[in-house]
Amino acid sequence: MHKSRLGNIVIDCQTDDLLSQAQFWSDALGYPMPDELDVDSGYIQLVTPPGDVQVIVQRVSHDPRAHFDIETDSIESEVARMEQLGATIESRNDGWTVMQAPSGHRFCVGSPYRSGFDDNANTWGNRA
Repeated sequence: MHKSRLGNIVIDCQTDDLLSQAQFWSDALGYPMPDELDVDSGYIQLVTPPGDVQVIVQRVSHDPRAHFDIETDSIESEVARMEQLGATIESRNDGWTVMQAPSGHRFCVGSPYRSGFDDNANTWGNRA
């Protein structure tokens, strides 16, 4: 058995000005900008209430879109579960796997990102 839950909503922006894009989404969603910024990291995590889904604005080279991250205590088991549901693996990275849903939407599967995981994640049994 393993656990998983929605961890992040990631807003992918094809931009040279990540700060202005993050400021737009901060204003639009009502989540403050962080006190400390590291624009060179390629992403800015907005300040969401403790335990809530995180919102990240990320610089990308592909077309703008939004994707989400599923956090799990077993990447291998969650990827297998998603494959059983019809998702395909796009790439494996150190610490996360990029997948594509049957609808064409991309999402990532990675380790837990935020507090409360053990108390609030869904528990999945092994399928025979």
